[in-house]
Amino acid sequence: MRIRLFIAVVFLSGLSLTGQTLGDISGQVADPSGAGVPNSVVTLTNTATNAVRTANTNEQGLYTFTSVPPGTYNLKVEHPGFKTTTSNVEVQVQQSVRLDMTLQVGQVSESVEVSATAALLQAENATVGTVVETKSITELPLNGREYLNLVTLAPNVSNLAPPSGQAQSRQGADRANLAISAGGNRIVYDYYTLDGVVNTDVNFNTYIVLPSIDALQEFKVQTGVYPAEFGHEATQINVLTKSGGNTYHASLFEFVRNNDFDALPYQFTATKPGVSPFKWNDYGYEIDGPIVIPKLFNGRNRLFFMANDEWLVQRQTLPTTYSVPTAAMFGGDFSQLGTTLYDPTTKAPIPGNVIPATSINPISKALLKYYNSATLPGLTNNYVQDNASPLNRDGFVLRMDFVESAKSQWSRPLQLGRRNSIDSDHQHQRDQDPHQL
Repeated sequence: MRIRLFIAVVFLSGLSLTGQTLGDISGQVADPSGAGVPNSVVTLTNTATNAVRTANTNEQGLYTFTSVPPGTYNLKVEHPGFKTTTSNVEVQVQQSVRLDMTLQVGQVSESVEVSATAALLQAENATVGTVVETKSITELPLNGREYLNLVTLAPNVSNLAPPSGQAQSRQGADRANLAISAGGNRIVYDYYTLDGVVNTDVNFNTYIVLPSIDALQEFKVQTGVYPAEFGHEATQINVLTKSGGNTYHASLFEFVRNNDFDALPYQFTATKPGVSPFKWNDYGYEIDGPIVIPKLFNGRNRLFFMANDEWLVQRQTLPTTYSVPTAAMFGGDFSQLGTTLYDPTTKAPIPGNVIPATSINPISKALLKYYNSATLPGLTNNYVQDNASPLNRDGFVLRMDFVESAKSQWSRPLQLGRRNSIDSDHQHQRDQDPHQL
Protein backbone atom coordinates (compact mmCIF):
# COMPACT_ATOMS: atom_id res chain seq x y z
CA MET A 1 0.00 0.00 0.00
CA ARG A 2 2.86 2.43 0.82
CA ILE A 3 4.43 1.71 -2.55
CA ARG A 4 1.20 2.55 -4.34
CA LEU A 5 0.80 5.80 -2.41
CA PHE A 6 4.33 6.74 -3.42
CA ILE A 7 3.58 5.90 -7.05
CA ALA A 8 0.43 8.03 -6.91
CA VAL A 9 2.41 11.04 -5.63
CA VAL A 10 5.02 10.67 -8.37
CA PHE A 11 2.26 10.14 -10.89
CA LEU A 12 0.55 13.41 -9.95
CA SER A 13 3.73 15.37 -10.62
CA GLY A 14 3.46 15.00 -14.40
CA LEU A 15 0.24 14.95 -16.40
CA SER A 16 0.19 14.26 -20.11
CA LEU A 17 -2.36 14.38 -22.88
CA THR A 18 -4.14 11.29 -24.20
CA GLY A 19 -4.09 10.38 -27.86
CA GLN A 20 -6.25 8.21 -30.06
CA THR A 21 -9.28 8.09 -27.76
CA LEU A 22 -10.44 11.66 -28.47
CA GLY A 23 -13.44 12.40 -30.69
CA ASP A 24 -14.88 15.53 -32.29
CA ILE A 25 -18.22 17.28 -32.76
CA SER A 26 -19.16 19.33 -35.81
CA GLY A 27 -22.28 20.55 -37.53
CA GLN A 28 -24.19 23.49 -38.97
CA VAL A 29 -26.35 26.06 -37.23
CA ALA A 30 -29.21 27.07 -39.54
CA ASP A 31 -32.36 29.19 -39.47
CA PRO A 32 -35.84 27.71 -40.20
CA SER A 33 -35.22 28.14 -43.95
CA GLY A 34 -32.05 26.03 -43.79
CA ALA A 35 -29.62 28.93 -44.33
CA GLY A 36 -26.51 28.95 -42.16
CA VAL A 37 -26.42 31.41 -39.26
CA PRO A 38 -22.92 32.93 -38.93
CA ASN A 39 -21.39 34.22 -35.67
CA SER A 40 -23.58 32.01 -33.50
CA VAL A 41 -22.05 31.22 -30.11
CA VAL A 42 -21.80 27.47 -29.57
CA THR A 43 -21.04 26.29 -26.01
CA LEU A 44 -20.05 22.69 -25.26
CA THR A 45 -20.28 21.59 -21.60
CA ASN A 46 -19.19 18.25 -20.18
CA THR A 47 -22.09 17.16 -17.96
CA ALA A 48 -19.79 15.24 -15.59
CA THR A 49 -17.01 17.78 -15.06
CA ASN A 50 -18.65 21.08 -16.16
CA ALA A 51 -15.67 21.70 -18.45
CA VAL A 52 -16.76 24.38 -20.96
CA ARG A 53 -15.58 25.10 -24.49
CA THR A 54 -16.94 27.72 -26.87
CA ALA A 55 -16.80 28.30 -30.62
CA ASN A 56 -18.34 30.66 -33.17
CA THR A 57 -19.92 29.53 -36.41
CA ASN A 58 -18.31 30.69 -39.68
CA GLU A 59 -20.01 32.37 -42.65
CA GLN A 60 -21.76 29.11 -43.58
CA GLY A 61 -22.93 28.54 -40.02
CA LEU A 62 -20.47 25.68 -39.47
CA TYR A 63 -18.76 24.88 -36.16
CA THR A 64 -16.24 22.28 -34.98
CA PHE A 65 -14.94 21.04 -31.64
CA THR A 66 -11.83 18.89 -31.98
CA SER A 67 -10.07 16.68 -29.41
CA VAL A 68 -13.22 16.03 -27.39
CA PRO A 69 -12.78 13.43 -24.60
CA PRO A 70 -15.45 10.70 -24.73
CA GLY A 71 -18.43 11.45 -22.51
CA THR A 72 -21.84 13.12 -22.42
CA TYR A 73 -22.09 16.80 -23.36
CA ASN A 74 -24.62 19.60 -23.48
CA LEU A 75 -24.37 21.71 -26.61
CA LYS A 76 -25.96 25.18 -26.50
CA VAL A 77 -26.39 27.60 -29.45
CA GLU A 78 -27.13 31.32 -28.96
CA HIS A 79 -27.72 34.09 -31.51
CA PRO A 80 -29.59 37.43 -31.26
CA GLY A 81 -33.11 37.15 -32.69
CA PHE A 82 -33.31 33.38 -32.11
CA LYS A 83 -34.28 31.20 -29.16
CA THR A 84 -31.44 29.52 -27.30
CA THR A 85 -31.27 25.90 -28.49
CA THR A 86 -29.71 23.05 -26.49
CA SER A 87 -29.11 19.37 -27.07
CA ASN A 88 -27.37 16.55 -25.21
CA VAL A 89 -24.92 14.48 -27.20
CA GLU A 90 -22.71 11.49 -26.40
CA VAL A 91 -19.18 11.20 -27.79
CA GLN A 92 -17.68 7.72 -27.91
CA VAL A 93 -14.09 6.59 -28.40
CA GLN A 94 -12.63 8.35 -31.43
CA GLN A 95 -16.08 9.18 -32.77
CA SER A 96 -16.82 12.01 -35.19
CA VAL A 97 -20.26 13.29 -34.22
CA ARG A 98 -22.35 15.34 -36.66
CA LEU A 99 -24.89 17.51 -34.83
CA ASP A 100 -26.81 20.09 -36.88
CA MET A 101 -28.93 22.62 -35.02
CA THR A 102 -31.94 24.56 -36.37
CA LEU A 103 -32.75 27.82 -34.58
CA GLN A 104 -36.24 29.17 -34.06
CA VAL A 105 -37.09 32.86 -34.21
CA GLY A 106 -37.55 34.40 -30.77
CA GLN A 107 -35.72 35.91 -27.84
CA VAL A 108 -32.40 34.59 -26.59
CA SER A 109 -33.98 34.29 -23.14
CA GLU A 110 -36.35 31.67 -24.57
CA SER A 111 -35.00 28.15 -24.93
CA VAL A 112 -35.63 25.09 -27.06
CA GLU A 113 -34.34 21.63 -26.15
CA VAL A 114 -33.60 19.27 -29.02
CA SER A 115 -33.33 15.50 -28.60
CA ALA A 116 -30.34 14.26 -30.54
CA THR A 117 -30.64 10.88 -32.29
CA ALA A 118 -27.79 8.59 -33.23
CA ALA A 119 -26.92 8.65 -36.91
CA LEU A 120 -27.54 5.38 -38.72
CA LEU A 121 -24.53 6.07 -40.92
CA GLN A 122 -21.30 7.69 -39.78
CA ALA A 123 -20.58 9.91 -42.74
CA GLU A 124 -17.95 12.19 -41.17
CA ASN A 125 -15.13 9.70 -41.69
CA ALA A 126 -14.51 6.29 -43.25
CA THR A 127 -13.60 4.45 -40.06
CA VAL A 128 -15.36 1.10 -39.60
CA GLY A 129 -15.68 0.05 -35.97
CA THR A 130 -17.88 -1.06 -33.10
CA VAL A 131 -18.00 0.52 -29.63
CA VAL A 132 -18.65 -1.70 -26.60
CA GLU A 133 -19.97 0.51 -23.80
CA THR A 134 -19.79 0.36 -19.99
CA LYS A 135 -23.17 -1.33 -19.59
CA SER A 136 -22.15 -4.22 -21.85
CA ILE A 137 -18.72 -4.56 -20.24
CA THR A 138 -20.00 -4.75 -16.66
CA GLU A 139 -23.32 -6.57 -17.12
CA LEU A 140 -22.70 -9.21 -19.79
CA PRO A 141 -21.40 -12.53 -18.40
CA LEU A 142 -17.61 -12.74 -18.56
CA ASN A 143 -15.82 -15.86 -17.40
CA GLY A 144 -12.67 -14.53 -15.80
CA ARG A 145 -13.81 -10.87 -16.06
CA GLU A 146 -11.69 -10.21 -19.16
CA TYR A 147 -13.25 -7.50 -21.31
CA LEU A 148 -11.48 -8.69 -24.46
CA ASN A 149 -13.86 -11.65 -24.59
CA LEU A 150 -16.45 -9.09 -25.74
CA VAL A 151 -14.61 -8.23 -28.95
CA THR A 152 -16.87 -10.72 -30.71
CA LEU A 153 -19.72 -8.24 -30.34
CA ALA A 154 -18.11 -6.49 -33.30
CA PRO A 155 -19.03 -7.92 -36.73
CA ASN A 156 -16.64 -10.39 -38.37
CA VAL A 157 -14.52 -10.81 -35.22
CA SER A 158 -13.66 -14.08 -33.49
CA ASN A 159 -11.62 -14.86 -30.38
CA LEU A 160 -11.47 -18.60 -31.06
CA ALA A 161 -8.44 -18.56 -33.36
CA PRO A 162 -5.47 -20.81 -32.47
CA PRO A 163 -3.04 -19.01 -30.13
CA SER A 164 0.58 -18.46 -30.98
CA GLY A 165 2.71 -21.49 -30.17
CA GLN A 166 5.76 -19.45 -29.18
CA ALA A 167 3.64 -17.18 -27.00
CA GLN A 168 2.40 -20.25 -25.12
CA SER A 169 5.90 -21.52 -24.36
CA ARG A 170 7.66 -18.19 -23.75
CA GLN A 171 4.97 -15.94 -22.36
CA GLY A 172 2.19 -18.14 -21.04
CA ALA A 173 -0.85 -17.01 -19.04
CA ASP A 174 -3.95 -15.24 -20.35
CA ARG A 175 -2.10 -13.10 -22.87
CA ALA A 176 -0.93 -16.16 -24.78
CA ASN A 177 -4.31 -17.91 -24.63
CA LEU A 178 -6.34 -15.06 -26.14
CA ALA A 179 -6.30 -15.00 -29.93
CA ILE A 180 -8.46 -12.43 -31.73
CA SER A 181 -9.02 -12.65 -35.47
CA ALA A 182 -10.86 -9.79 -37.17
CA GLY A 183 -11.91 -9.75 -40.79
CA GLY A 184 -10.18 -13.06 -41.43
CA ASN A 185 -6.76 -11.65 -40.49
CA ARG A 186 -4.15 -13.46 -38.46
CA ILE A 187 -4.00 -12.89 -34.71
CA VAL A 188 -0.67 -11.05 -35.05
CA TYR A 189 -2.44 -8.25 -36.93
CA ASP A 190 -4.10 -6.87 -33.78
CA TYR A 191 -2.97 -3.60 -32.21
CA TYR A 192 -3.95 -2.67 -28.66
CA THR A 193 -4.03 0.83 -27.18
CA LEU A 194 -5.07 1.92 -23.69
CA ASP A 195 -6.02 5.55 -23.09
CA GLY A 196 -4.22 6.47 -26.29
CA VAL A 197 -0.98 4.71 -25.29
CA VAL A 198 0.49 1.62 -26.95
CA ASN A 199 -0.56 -1.52 -25.07
CA THR A 200 0.82 -4.08 -27.53
CA ASP A 201 3.53 -6.62 -26.78
CA VAL A 202 6.19 -6.16 -29.46
CA ASN A 203 7.11 -9.85 -29.50
CA PHE A 204 3.75 -11.55 -30.03
CA ASN A 205 1.32 -8.65 -30.67
CA THR A 206 -0.77 -9.54 -27.63
CA TYR A 207 -1.86 -7.02 -25.02
CA ILE A 208 0.44 -6.03 -22.13
CA VAL A 209 -1.84 -4.67 -19.41
CA LEU A 210 -5.30 -6.08 -18.67
CA PRO A 211 -7.28 -3.48 -16.66
CA SER A 212 -10.26 -4.47 -14.56
CA ILE A 213 -13.65 -4.16 -16.26
CA ASP A 214 -14.74 -1.87 -13.42
CA ALA A 215 -12.10 0.64 -14.53
CA LEU A 216 -13.25 0.78 -18.16
CA GLN A 217 -15.60 3.26 -19.77
CA GLU A 218 -15.70 1.65 -23.20
CA PHE A 219 -13.56 0.25 -25.98
CA LYS A 220 -13.72 0.29 -29.76
CA VAL A 221 -12.84 -2.46 -32.22
CA GLN A 222 -11.81 -0.82 -35.50
CA THR A 223 -11.50 -3.14 -38.47
CA GLY A 224 -11.01 -0.83 -41.40
CA VAL A 225 -9.84 2.57 -42.64
CA TYR A 226 -8.76 3.73 -39.22
CA PRO A 227 -7.10 7.17 -38.78
CA ALA A 228 -3.43 7.64 -39.58
CA GLU A 229 -2.34 8.20 -35.96
CA PHE A 230 -2.53 4.45 -35.35
CA GLY A 231 -0.25 3.38 -38.18
CA HIS A 232 -0.03 -0.26 -37.09
CA GLU A 233 -1.69 -3.53 -38.04
CA ALA A 234 -5.11 -4.23 -39.54
CA THR A 235 -7.27 -4.26 -36.39
CA GLN A 236 -7.29 -1.62 -33.66
CA ILE A 237 -8.61 -2.39 -30.16
CA ASN A 238 -8.83 1.05 -28.57
CA VAL A 239 -9.61 0.99 -24.84
CA LEU A 240 -10.63 3.91 -22.61
CA THR A 241 -10.64 3.96 -18.80
CA LYS A 242 -13.19 5.87 -16.75
CA SER A 243 -12.61 9.47 -15.79
CA GLY A 244 -13.87 11.08 -12.59
CA GLY A 245 -16.51 13.80 -12.41
CA ASN A 246 -18.05 16.17 -9.88
CA THR A 247 -20.04 13.33 -8.28
CA TYR A 248 -18.43 10.59 -6.22
CA HIS A 249 -19.03 6.97 -7.25
CA ALA A 250 -17.69 3.92 -5.45
CA SER A 251 -18.19 0.18 -5.50
CA LEU A 252 -16.87 -2.93 -3.77
CA PHE A 253 -17.15 -6.31 -5.43
CA GLU A 254 -16.28 -9.95 -5.00
CA PHE A 255 -16.97 -12.80 -7.39
CA VAL A 256 -16.75 -16.33 -6.05
CA ARG A 257 -16.54 -19.71 -7.74
CA ASN A 258 -15.65 -23.02 -6.14
CA ASN A 259 -16.08 -26.77 -6.47
CA ASP A 260 -19.28 -26.65 -4.41
CA PHE A 261 -21.00 -25.01 -7.38
CA ASP A 262 -19.20 -26.83 -10.21
CA ALA A 263 -19.68 -30.29 -11.65
CA LEU A 264 -16.82 -32.77 -11.55
CA PRO A 265 -14.45 -32.49 -14.53
CA TYR A 266 -14.94 -35.08 -17.26
CA GLN A 267 -12.45 -37.94 -17.30
CA PHE A 268 -11.65 -40.38 -20.11
CA THR A 269 -10.71 -43.11 -17.66
CA ALA A 270 -12.74 -45.48 -15.50
CA THR A 271 -11.46 -43.74 -12.34
CA LYS A 272 -13.56 -40.70 -11.43
CA PRO A 273 -12.33 -38.16 -8.86
CA GLY A 274 -14.50 -37.81 -5.77
CA VAL A 275 -13.82 -34.08 -5.66
CA SER A 276 -11.83 -31.60 -7.75
CA PRO A 277 -10.73 -28.73 -5.45
CA PHE A 278 -11.32 -25.31 -6.96
CA LYS A 279 -11.35 -21.91 -5.22
CA TRP A 280 -11.76 -18.70 -7.23
CA ASN A 281 -12.02 -15.32 -5.49
CA ASP A 282 -11.98 -12.09 -7.50
CA TYR A 283 -12.46 -8.95 -5.43
CA GLY A 284 -11.65 -5.25 -5.44
CA TYR A 285 -12.98 -1.72 -5.55
CA GLU A 286 -13.50 1.27 -7.83
CA ILE A 287 -13.86 4.90 -6.76
CA ASP A 288 -13.98 8.14 -8.74
CA GLY A 289 -14.86 11.78 -8.24
CA PRO A 290 -13.31 15.21 -7.65
CA ILE A 291 -10.20 15.67 -5.53
CA VAL A 292 -11.25 17.65 -2.47
CA ILE A 293 -9.14 18.35 0.62
CA PRO A 294 -11.38 20.07 3.19
CA LYS A 295 -10.28 23.64 3.96
CA LEU A 296 -7.25 23.24 1.67
CA PHE A 297 -8.28 22.44 -1.88
CA ASN A 298 -11.51 22.06 -3.86
CA GLY A 299 -11.00 20.28 -7.17
CA ARG A 300 -14.62 20.34 -8.34
CA ASN A 301 -14.89 21.40 -11.98
CA ARG A 302 -11.09 21.13 -12.28
CA LEU A 303 -9.27 18.06 -10.90
CA PHE A 304 -10.70 14.52 -10.93
CA PHE A 305 -9.52 10.98 -10.23
CA MET A 306 -10.48 7.35 -10.74
CA ALA A 307 -8.84 4.51 -8.82
CA ASN A 308 -9.41 0.79 -9.20
CA ASP A 309 -7.74 -2.28 -7.77
CA GLU A 310 -8.64 -5.90 -8.39
CA TRP A 311 -7.17 -9.08 -6.90
CA LEU A 312 -7.69 -12.57 -8.29
CA VAL A 313 -6.76 -15.55 -6.11
CA GLN A 314 -7.31 -18.96 -7.67
CA ARG A 315 -6.48 -22.37 -6.26
CA GLN A 316 -7.29 -25.24 -8.57
CA THR A 317 -6.48 -28.93 -8.82
CA LEU A 318 -6.70 -30.46 -12.27
CA PRO A 319 -6.66 -34.25 -12.79
CA THR A 320 -4.25 -35.16 -15.58
CA THR A 321 -3.86 -38.56 -17.27
CA TYR A 322 -0.40 -39.99 -18.05
CA SER A 323 1.04 -43.17 -19.58
CA VAL A 324 3.53 -44.83 -17.19
CA PRO A 325 5.09 -48.31 -16.72
CA THR A 326 3.09 -50.93 -14.84
CA ALA A 327 4.16 -52.36 -11.47
CA ALA A 328 5.22 -55.58 -13.23
CA MET A 329 7.53 -53.58 -15.51
CA PHE A 330 9.18 -52.07 -12.45
CA GLY A 331 10.20 -55.67 -11.56
CA GLY A 332 11.42 -56.42 -15.09
CA ASP A 333 8.28 -58.16 -16.43
CA PHE A 334 7.53 -56.75 -19.91
CA SER A 335 5.43 -59.70 -21.05
CA GLN A 336 2.49 -57.38 -21.79
CA LEU A 337 4.46 -55.72 -24.58
CA GLY A 338 3.80 -56.96 -28.08
CA THR A 339 7.45 -56.35 -29.03
CA THR A 340 10.24 -58.85 -28.34
CA LEU A 341 13.05 -57.63 -26.09
CA TYR A 342 16.69 -58.64 -26.74
CA ASP A 343 19.61 -59.08 -24.37
CA PRO A 344 22.07 -56.29 -25.34
CA THR A 345 25.06 -58.46 -24.46
CA THR A 346 24.14 -61.63 -26.36
CA LYS A 347 21.69 -60.18 -28.91
CA ALA A 348 19.39 -63.11 -28.07
CA PRO A 349 15.65 -62.71 -27.31
CA ILE A 350 14.82 -62.45 -23.62
CA PRO A 351 12.57 -65.40 -22.68
CA GLY A 352 9.00 -64.22 -22.09
CA ASN A 353 10.17 -60.58 -22.15
CA VAL A 354 11.01 -60.96 -18.43
CA ILE A 355 14.35 -59.38 -17.49
CA PRO A 356 16.16 -61.39 -14.75
CA ALA A 357 16.47 -59.48 -11.48
CA THR A 358 20.25 -59.95 -11.59
CA SER A 359 20.43 -58.08 -14.89
CA ILE A 360 18.77 -54.91 -13.56
CA ASN A 361 21.25 -52.19 -12.60
CA PRO A 362 21.21 -51.45 -8.83
CA ILE A 363 21.25 -47.71 -9.49
CA SER A 364 18.11 -48.05 -11.61
CA LYS A 365 16.42 -49.99 -8.82
CA ALA A 366 17.26 -47.23 -6.33
CA LEU A 367 15.75 -44.58 -8.60
CA LEU A 368 12.48 -46.45 -9.19
CA LYS A 369 11.12 -45.39 -5.81
CA TYR A 370 10.90 -41.84 -7.12
CA TYR A 371 8.55 -42.90 -9.94
CA ASN A 372 4.91 -43.96 -9.90
CA SER A 373 3.62 -47.08 -11.56
CA ALA A 374 0.26 -47.50 -13.29
CA THR A 375 -2.91 -47.40 -11.20
CA LEU A 376 -5.27 -48.18 -14.10
CA PRO A 377 -5.35 -51.17 -16.46
CA GLY A 378 -3.60 -51.00 -19.81
CA LEU A 379 -0.32 -49.63 -21.06
CA THR A 380 -1.49 -46.13 -22.01
CA ASN A 381 -3.47 -43.51 -20.08
CA ASN A 382 -3.06 -45.68 -17.04
CA TYR A 383 -2.22 -43.13 -14.35
CA VAL A 384 -4.23 -40.13 -13.07
CA GLN A 385 -2.63 -37.43 -10.95
CA ASP A 386 -4.08 -34.24 -9.45
CA ASN A 387 -1.88 -31.24 -10.27
CA ALA A 388 -2.16 -27.96 -8.43
CA SER A 389 -2.53 -24.84 -10.59
CA PRO A 390 -2.37 -21.72 -8.38
CA LEU A 391 -2.86 -18.25 -9.84
CA ASN A 392 -2.49 -14.78 -8.32
CA ARG A 393 -3.25 -11.65 -10.33
CA ASP A 394 -3.33 -8.04 -9.20
CA GLY A 395 -4.22 -5.04 -11.34
CA PHE A 396 -4.14 -1.39 -10.20
CA VAL A 397 -5.47 1.53 -12.25
CA LEU A 398 -5.19 5.23 -11.41
CA ARG A 399 -6.33 8.01 -13.70
CA MET A 400 -6.21 11.76 -13.22
CA ASP A 401 -8.02 14.42 -15.29
CA PHE A 402 -7.28 18.14 -15.05
CA VAL A 403 -9.34 20.91 -16.65
CA GLU A 404 -6.86 23.77 -16.84
CA SER A 405 -9.02 26.04 -18.99
CA ALA A 406 -11.50 26.00 -21.87
CA LYS A 407 -8.56 25.44 -24.22
CA SER A 408 -6.47 23.04 -22.15
CA GLN A 409 -7.50 19.70 -20.62
CA TRP A 410 -5.08 17.08 -19.38
CA SER A 411 -5.35 13.38 -18.61
CA ARG A 412 -2.90 10.81 -17.28
CA PRO A 413 -3.51 7.07 -16.76
CA LEU A 414 -1.36 4.73 -14.70
CA GLN A 415 -1.58 0.94 -14.98
CA LEU A 416 0.22 -1.57 -12.78
CA GLY A 417 -0.22 -5.30 -13.15
CA ARG A 418 1.31 -8.45 -11.72
CA ARG A 419 0.60 -12.10 -12.34
CA ASN A 420 2.07 -15.17 -10.72
CA SER A 421 1.09 -18.66 -11.81
CA ILE A 422 2.32 -22.22 -12.24
CA ASP A 423 1.42 -24.15 -15.36
CA SER A 424 0.16 -27.54 -14.17
CA ASP A 425 1.35 -29.32 -17.32
CA HIS A 426 4.89 -27.95 -17.51
CA GLN A 427 5.41 -26.76 -13.91
CA HIS A 428 6.94 -23.52 -15.15
CA GLN A 429 6.87 -20.44 -12.94
CA ARG A 430 5.64 -17.36 -14.78
CA ASP A 431 5.69 -13.80 -13.49
CA GLN A 432 4.41 -10.66 -15.14
CA ASP A 433 6.39 -7.63 -14.11
CA PRO A 434 4.58 -4.36 -13.42
CA HIS A 435 3.92 -2.24 -16.48
CA GLN A 436 3.35 1.48 -16.52
CA LEU A 437 1.57 3.37 -19.30
